[in-house]
Amino acid sequence: MIRVAAVGDIHMGPDSQGLLRPAFDTLSDCADLLLLAGDLTRHGTPEEARVVAQEVRGLSVPVVAVLGNHDHHDEQPEKVTAILQDADVTVLEGGGTIVECDGTRVGIAGTKGFCGGFVGRSAGEFGEPLMKEFVRYTRRSADGLRTSLEELGQEGCDVRIALTHFSPVADTLAGEPLEIYPFLGSYLLAEAIDTAGADLSVHGHAHMGTEHGMTAGGVRVRNVAQPVIRRAFNVYQLHTA
Repeated sequence: MIRVAAVGDIHMGPDSQGLLRPAFDTLSDCADLLLLAGDLTRHGTPEEARVVAQEVRGLSVPVVAVLGNHDHHDEQPEKVTAILQDADVTVLEGGGTIVECDGTRVGIAGTKGFCGGFVGRSAGEFGEPLMKEFVRYTRRSADGLRTSLEELGQEGCDVRIALTHFSPVADTLAGEPLEIYPFLGSYLLAEAIDTAGADLSVHGHAHMGTEHGMTAGGVRVRNVAQPVIRRAFNVYQLHTA
């Protein structure tokens, strides 16, 4: 059994240094790895990224992250990524990584993802160039997630996890205004997960959403935005063969 700790939307800034560290220091007692589901900073500045880095530096479990829309706001995602990587955080965008946990190979495929909506109420790749690019950006994110999950499967991972910021399903958005569902995620992410296969999907972004959901193919989806789970992290158990 693998214990996966996860949280997103911690939105850290200079005044929140040390806020989560006491809880993170307990991870070795209850989890095998920590997933960060984006929106780690408030505005995506290097200063804020350094706060996050200090919060997770030297933890006793591996840390894997994706960035969120807030982490892109200052238009320096490369710097944010580099600062986190310097603290031994594996930051994914359209790629995957394998974490060894007591002899079990845990594959994590990650992407920020993007908007677009869900089946029957989604944006289409038609019309103006800007609308086409909007949908194509989401499609590229989903394609990268699918490819990474497939590659992790080919590498013999015992379990596979899809880590995104935007939601792959509408289930975990319940509680959010219906009008903003198209800006909270895309069904293309769920299609990628179901096509490639995964044991768990973890995302953030929907602060007023719901924790539990499922893809059409039966993959468990968990919204770990901190305003939803209301704690430093949640732990999910994955059973291995």
